[in-house]
Amino acid sequence: MPNAIEPDGNSQTVWDRVAASRQFRDLMALKKVFVIPAFIFFLSYYFMLPVLVGYASGFMSIKVWGNVNLAYLFALSQFVMAWTIAGLYVRAGDRFDAISKDIIENAQKTDDSKGDK
Repeated sequence: MPNAIEPDGNSQTVWDRVAASRQFRDLMALKKVFVIPAFIFFLSYYFMLPVLVGYASGFMSIKVWGNVNLAYLFALSQFVMAWTIAGLYVRAGDRFDAISKDIIENAQKTDDSKGDK
């Protein structure tokens, strides 16, 4: 199999062919559908704590249990939220990996068939 960075007869590398393929573009779009909303949610959730503590300090200082107030609970919930997003990404990553494996296999088959000519 030729090197992925070596151009074929059409002076196009294997990577260029893979990057131009419909399957690869679909994979990148699928990843964006997960990553961008997850990132926006995480960033919003993360910065909500200092904003709420600054602008709604009365609300965030409401005692829930003993000396534990809403601000502490919200801060602790950020750990749960981060782990939840990470777990969801791992699950989505299994699907991304399966699609990536198909893309690699198709690229190898295409390279093998071009090498036979």
